[in-house]
Amino acid sequence: MEEKIEKFYDIHYKKLMIIPALILLLSLGFLAFNYFTKGEVIQRDIELKGGIEITIDKEGLTASEVESALSSKYEDFSVRELSDFSSTKSLGVTIKLSNVDESEVKSILSSKLSFTEDQYNTRIINAAFASSFYRSLIIVLIVSFILMALTVFIAFRTFIPSIAVISAATIDLVVTLAIVSFLGMKLSAPGMTAFLLIIGYSIDTDVLLTTRMIKHTDSTLLKRMISGIKTGLTMSFATIIAMIVALIFTVNPVLQEIFSIILIAIIIDIIATYLGNGPLLIWYAKKRGIQ
Repeated sequence: MEEKIEKFYDIHYKKLMIIPALILLLSLGFLAFNYFTKGEVIQRDIELKGGIEITIDKEGLTASEVESALSSKYEDFSVRELSDFSSTKSLGVTIKLSNVDESEVKSILSSKLSFTEDQYNTRIINAAFASSFYRSLIIVLIVSFILMALTVFIAFRTFIPSIAVISAATIDLVVTLAIVSFLGMKLSAPGMTAFLLIIGYSIDTDVLLTTRMIKHTDSTLLKRMISGIKTGLTMSFATIIAMIVALIFTVNPVLQEIFSIILIAIIIDIIATYLGNGPLLIWYAKKRGIQ
């Protein structure tokens, strides 16, 4: 089996590099389309653009009831049920809206739903503060990526292997962002931290593969690559299983967002690493006469 995989890579490594490149181009096109039609590449949660968060702590109140009450007046809102972990019974709902008057929303809800003043809580997030916080998170993400790239260049000291690692990380970030946007997920502050984790995880698998292929000389190039793929896939599948289990059992929407983003990124990382980084390193090794 390993010999067949080695032969497949040896013959088709140039063609394999086309797959992640096309996925990246499609993702960039989708994000660009979002930007020119909606003004942003991905929808943001009220934490990152400002708005109102309303919590109604009432047992048995469902998201569908709230959505029915608000849909006649508003379009841009989200509702999440607060569930009990053991029984999955609804304990209330959290409603998020942007660019609305809080008193008007409360009037609509109170006319169609039954709840007391003690059960109704509001948190208002200033738009200017939220936008500033969003810009700060973007800067942190960019700086983290630049520092990662510098670390990779220092570690390998050669251009092509370093670019291979960095390009794989770029694909992970951009394609994951495009998929999250396509699925209609609204990006929140915890979601932004998930993208920071993606940078670290992507580098982990790519550095492992690059080190095995370029720096080790204990066997042939393709055998070293297969060894790196085995180890990397073991790590990736273990993490995928952990994320799936976490998504099944968690009822916290913040954790669900983080786990979903990480799960998507890990699947994309498998494509970027073993159809992009690996074949690019084969091309580099053949050019340099590395066996």
